Amino acid sequence: MFGLFVRFTCKDEAAATAFDELVARTGEQIRANEPATVIYAVHRVDGRPLQRAFYELYRDKAAFDEHESKDYVRAFLSERDKYVSATEVDRLDFVSGKGVEY
Repeated sequence: MFGLFVRFTCKDEAAATAFDELVARTGEQIRANEPATVIYAVHRVDGRPLQRAFYELYRDKAAFDEHESKDYVRAFLSERDKYVSATEVDRLDFVSGKGVEY
């Protein structure tokens, strides 16, 4: 398994709304076209209305690379900068968990 934890901080409320719409459009494509993307979950951060936290889990590094190559993911990566003021990325090395077969 290969994973990411990503935290985005949006520029303002309008940017957060537009970012959420971008995330929703992209998420539809991920669900429809990426069977090796095990989990792609996006959350609002409680008490921090401009922050979004992404938890992404892929079958392996190759699945992540395939995800990154998709046109809709490249469009997301390009467009997101209009809406966010900060991005923090942690790459995760899976150890164990519930609900995930390894």
